[in-house]
Amino acid sequence: MSFSAANFNAGLAYARPEIFLGIAACAILLLDLLLTDAQRHWIGVLAVLSLLITALLAAGQPVSGRIIALGGMFELDRMAQVLKVVSLLIVALVFIYSTDYLRRRAILKGEYYVLGLFATLGILVLISAANLITVYLGLELMSLCLYAMVAFDRESGKAAESAIKFFVLGSMASGTLLYGMSILYGVTGSLQLSEIAAALHNGLAANVGILFGIAFIIVGVGFKFGAVPFHMWIPDVYEGSPTCVTLFIGSAPKIGAFALAMRLLPEGLGFSQPDWSQMLVVLAVLSLAIGNVVAIAQSNLKRMLAYSTISHVGFILLGILSGTAQGYQAAMFYTITYVIVATGSFGMILLLSRQGFEADMLTDFKGLNVRSPWFAGLMAIHMFSLTGLPPFVGFWAKLGVLQAVLSVNDTWLAVVAVLFSVVGAFFYLRVVKLMYFDEPTDVAVIGGSVLMRTMLSTNALVVFALGMVPSALLVLCQRALP
Repeated sequence: MSFSAANFNAGLAYARPEIFLGIAACAILLLDLLLTDAQRHWIGVLAVLSLLITALLAAGQPVSGRIIALGGMFELDRMAQVLKVVSLLIVALVFIYSTDYLRRRAILKGEYYVLGLFATLGILVLISAANLITVYLGLELMSLCLYAMVAFDRESGKAAESAIKFFVLGSMASGTLLYGMSILYGVTGSLQLSEIAAALHNGLAANVGILFGIAFIIVGVGFKFGAVPFHMWIPDVYEGSPTCVTLFIGSAPKIGAFALAMRLLPEGLGFSQPDWSQMLVVLAVLSLAIGNVVAIAQSNLKRMLAYSTISHVGFILLGILSGTAQGYQAAMFYTITYVIVATGSFGMILLLSRQGFEADMLTDFKGLNVRSPWFAGLMAIHMFSLTGLPPFVGFWAKLGVLQAVLSVNDTWLAVVAVLFSVVGAFFYLRVVKLMYFDEPTDVAVIGGSVLMRTMLSTNALVVFALGMVPSALLVLCQRALP
């Protein structure tokens, strides 16, 4: 592979979105030092604009196949392009939802947006990683920013406790992942994912060292997804973080986790698919069981949605472990739709929150239909979608994964997934019951800026539209992962 200046400059052109976002984040960080508290809202505006411009740069890149650049460190393909655009738009939506929440609590600080931008940059790097070093670089850039975001409200002892738990467990998982990568390098002699795949194809797939490396890598991937038994951090971090941070953690980083799994497992370790598939079966079944069953006992909505996340991760892993193009497409479709729905669900908590009141308990949604039939309807759309009821998009996402599992004759996995989905329907429909059949315990006027209300409405309507016409996103996923 040539490392000439011309090749390097060509590679920089492919990385234009990442370069722009990095420069924009640094510029916003410096600008934050010059603004007064009254002007701080401009940081949020500039952050959203930076994300939208980056999304346009990513969407405008001509991608006809798989492009390897920057000395084999960077990869651009259709999957990367789609995931980048979705991640950037989701983070822009998260920032819009968060601004009112931060202002009401007098914690409207530039750190939230700057850390969010750098975490997003880490997600973009992870999505385009073609080398184990790039994978780890993107993963740690994202993770370190998330640790800091959880603790950025310095007055909250609960947030500080959550951040410490997140940091300690995350550091252990990152170390385990790094150890697995070092084993792969020791056995194959390469850090390049394509060269690792070629080495496995040439006979190294049966090497016992590869099996150990895969086991350690599965631990790292499982933690970033929040799959059982590596899920311990999710409920505590979701509940203890400021809700705007919970919203961030529960959305775009899931796309980063999906990209991490796709780059390492099907792309780098595809010829060892029977080995890592068996490991993912355990994670998927445990996630479906623990996530759906334990969520029933939760009275805090953020903790309930945390266990909901764990259960949905089980479905995503089912798609990946199938080892087929259909399964990867279904997992990608599931990830994207889940992130959109989760963003809207946490956004509703932000909308109902006000100074001194978090609106994160299930009882806070009692009688919402009396207070606002429109927003009760929007929340119902999200809950029905998470349940997997037709014609909402969650139904099509689950159906795609189940079809992929059945296509490889893992009928028992499909049966398990359906049974636990029925269990999960209880706690989602309980929210709908509280909104429509209980008397309101809170009669305060629902706040939120016009922009936030508009975007929340658009978010839910997009979820409904994707349920009515899922083919547009399905075709996009099929083209991204042919």
